[in-house]
Amino acid sequence: MTTNTQTNQSPVAVISLTLNAAIDRTVTIPHFSVGQVNRVELSTDRAGGKGVNVAATLADLGCGVAVGGFLGEANDGIFRDLFAAKGIADHCLRLPGATRVGIKVMDPVSQETTDINFSGLVPTEADLVELQRGLLGRLRQGLRVVLAGSLPPGVDPGFYADLTVELRRLGAEVIVDTSGEPLRQILAAEILPQVLKPNVHELQEAVGRELTDPQAVAAESRGLLARGAHWVVVSMGAAGAVFTSQDESLLAVPPSVAVRSTVGAGDAMVAGIVYGRCHGLSLAATARLATALSLDRLSHLGDGISGRDTVDAFASQVRVEPW
Repeated sequence: MTTNTQTNQSPVAVISLTLNAAIDRTVTIPHFSVGQVNRVELSTDRAGGKGVNVAATLADLGCGVAVGGFLGEANDGIFRDLFAAKGIADHCLRLPGATRVGIKVMDPVSQETTDINFSGLVPTEADLVELQRGLLGRLRQGLRVVLAGSLPPGVDPGFYADLTVELRRLGAEVIVDTSGEPLRQILAAEILPQVLKPNVHELQEAVGRELTDPQAVAAESRGLLARGAHWVVVSMGAAGAVFTSQDESLLAVPPSVAVRSTVGAGDAMVAGIVYGRCHGLSLAATARLATALSLDRLSHLGDGISGRDTVDAFASQVRVEPW
């Protein structure tokens, strides 16, 4: 195992943790048909994983950001290239083997996406201890830490919940975007992250009941706020996202866009939330920016944002209303 210590020219304000990174391969196949011969129109590879996607967008917005987590030694070149191009500080540990590949088959005609995911690296207990030691050693008061994505095979599902407690104890702000048992463990813990960003299906699964409309989502979010969270953001696909703080609840409704790729759309929204927290934006301003970044991600292929002018144009079309 090796550690990369590439530095960033900008002071690091955010550390984005990706334990289960991936190389995202998007394959565009018009009229994709299961069980038939399909012709690929376009194929692109991107350095991915939720925390990596969050960091790429934050870097494009001018934030000093670092990425931590695990990468495979055999195919880390695509990640090193991304970090160097965007000025992202590389704090990732290298493990023997290859980072997993996630394939998305995108049909632009039906606007449907089929996911094919490979298994990831399996860190040892010593790897996890080294990761935590390095992360906690870099903490300072007010630093924001993003815990994003799934956990690698064999990692205790309570890892994020336990790490959240330690990070908050040391004065960091914690933003979590995960699902399944790790999310259930977080919601069951006595100390919650300051910011939670599940989608509605992930939150439904975690709490064990249906959340059929924005009112139900807002009510569930207020329960989490009462237990110590500061903001809860629940995305609902084309229906928008519910942003809830101690003082207000808002529904951000996006305009319709032509979807070119769904890769990283939720992560772009997380980046917008983190940017809003870093710059003291209001909940409404954050909701507008985060939704616009998600729309930008849906509408183009590539890393980060297509351009600030495009994001601003999308933001002007987002409808934000009290809920």
